[in-house]
Amino acid sequence: MSIRSDSPVLVADAGSSSLRLTVFGRDGMVQAEHHSDSPPGDDTPDSLRRLLDKAPAPTAVGHRIVHGGPELSRHTLVDDEVRARLDRVADLAPLHVPPALTVLDAARELLPDVPHVACFDTVFHTGLPAAAREYAVPAPWREDYGLRRYGFHGLSYAWALDRAAELLGRRAEQLHLVICHLGGGCSACAVRDGRGVDTTMGFTPLEGLVMSHRSGSVDPGALTWLQTRHGLSADGIEHALNHDSGLLALSGTSDDTRDLVRSRAAGDERAELALDVFTHHCRRGIAAMTASLDRLDALVFTGEIGEDQPEVREEVCAGLPALGLAGGLRAVVAERPEIISDPGARVPVVVVPTGEAQQVDLETRAVLARRR
Repeated sequence: MSIRSDSPVLVADAGSSSLRLTVFGRDGMVQAEHHSDSPPGDDTPDSLRRLLDKAPAPTAVGHRIVHGGPELSRHTLVDDEVRARLDRVADLAPLHVPPALTVLDAARELLPDVPHVACFDTVFHTGLPAAAREYAVPAPWREDYGLRRYGFHGLSYAWALDRAAELLGRRAEQLHLVICHLGGGCSACAVRDGRGVDTTMGFTPLEGLVMSHRSGSVDPGALTWLQTRHGLSADGIEHALNHDSGLLALSGTSDDTRDLVRSRAAGDERAELALDVFTHHCRRGIAAMTASLDRLDALVFTGEIGEDQPEVREEVCAGLPALGLAGGLRAVVAERPEIISDPGARVPVVVVPTGEAQQVDLETRAVLARRR
């Protein structure tokens, strides 16, 4: 079932509001791609057909799946049993997994004779130590329901880790890093000797940092108070936290940091508040992740905000002198991995363009190579 290194691999990256399809060839070269700003739906088979009509015939398909749940802890070949397991974890990441399964089903129907590989964002965090993994909740919740911290953005972290190691001239296994993935979803991760040892997201992708329209962490007592004192339903709270919160709620106008930077410059106080809260939570998350390391060899930014929002990076780093970080970063919109701090900086700051699709391509080939 293995494929040649130059064989085309189709990568499907489905989000809650977008679909990106890419065919990769040798050395990660893009041979064809399709991007839609609409979520996967009834037209997904047509999108796949249009790409396949102009692309080399793929010999495998890799699917980015955000949550593998307790049962799927490795990137794995999809069969009917694995597909059934994916249904059981779909509600753990309701914004992400159901759209990805829509694409998976369409692709398996259109390409039934090629292997399909599920690549999970949770795999990078499977080695979390118990201290970082466990919630302090009753044992039946943990043992019977599987309530634990899983972590996300793992494919992005794996790609950023290797690119940062190349830039720093060291092996990934030698590094202690904090990596921040800042995009529509936001999280930070501690990497110790090349392995993820802590992260800000938990059981679902809702925990942790403030995000575009997700709240990040909120006192659980406040949520039960909203239910018991004000009659809000669990479904209503879940929808509000996932769709009507974050930067959008704080600013009242936009969930895009580029808009908010412009609005702040024009005197919009709510935009200023949104950016202040966002960067404060980023600094808090970075400091918390550093507590799991012996040292901080570099801070790495990735994700759409991380790679193309210099103002956010500057404000985050300028507010962390206690960790050896400083402002004065080069205000680049990164098109390639690069170090943006001064050459003599105590802690280098690195920007790596998002590479989740490229990592899915690599992981898909690796899964099939192991099955020779």
